[in-house]
Amino acid sequence: MRILLVEDDEMIGDAIVRALQDAAYATDWVRDADAAIGALLGQEHDVLLLDLNLPNRDGIEVLRALRGGGNKLPVIVLTARDGVDDRIAGLDAGADDYLVKPFEIGELLARLRAVTRRLSDHGDTRMTSGKLTLDAATHIAVYDGMESRLTSREFALLSALLTRPGTVLSRTQLERKLYAWEQQVEGNAVEVLIHGIRKKLGASVIRNVRGVGWLVDKDDNHAL
Repeated sequence: MRILLVEDDEMIGDAIVRALQDAAYATDWVRDADAAIGALLGQEHDVLLLDLNLPNRDGIEVLRALRGGGNKLPVIVLTARDGVDDRIAGLDAGADDYLVKPFEIGELLARLRAVTRRLSDHGDTRMTSGKLTLDAATHIAVYDGMESRLTSREFALLSALLTRPGTVLSRTQLERKLYAWEQQVEGNAVEVLIHGIRKKLGASVIRNVRGVGWLVDKDDNHAL
């Protein structure tokens, strides 16, 4: 999953980015409202984490512009504004969730997992398709009776495929889910991760469509 963080405080922003990347979220960070609006035009992100007290315009304006343009991107507001009226204003402007600073990173991660469940239409932390189950809370994957805990990057890749089972994702599409703007990507990074997942769970867990990309099956009627 790829996150856009809009936060002007350097210390807070750096701490959030580090925590999210450690948890396998590719995180792009901008410091003001205008940069946020520009980044959102690219439609690369799965979730927006939005501070309200921003340089050059208020975060509520960003949220209203996003929703006014018909963009349904999930938004979690991160702000020091803790009044009831502030929360109402944020939710009425189109926020999906509202988290008051200071907050525990664990709570933010839990709220992101909740957003993931809504995006993938799953009722709990587990994503399932056919023989494959992946738990977002533990990063444990089970495929055809084989169980293994995945690394953060392996989890990010497999969850990207499980969000759209049966759909082929190209190398570029997967890289966009795995790496933030400033991160260097090795040419064979996706293949290395897929090899690692297959080694842990079996070769048929991820199928390759030659020259196109990779997918996980919607059901268990296919084999590599």
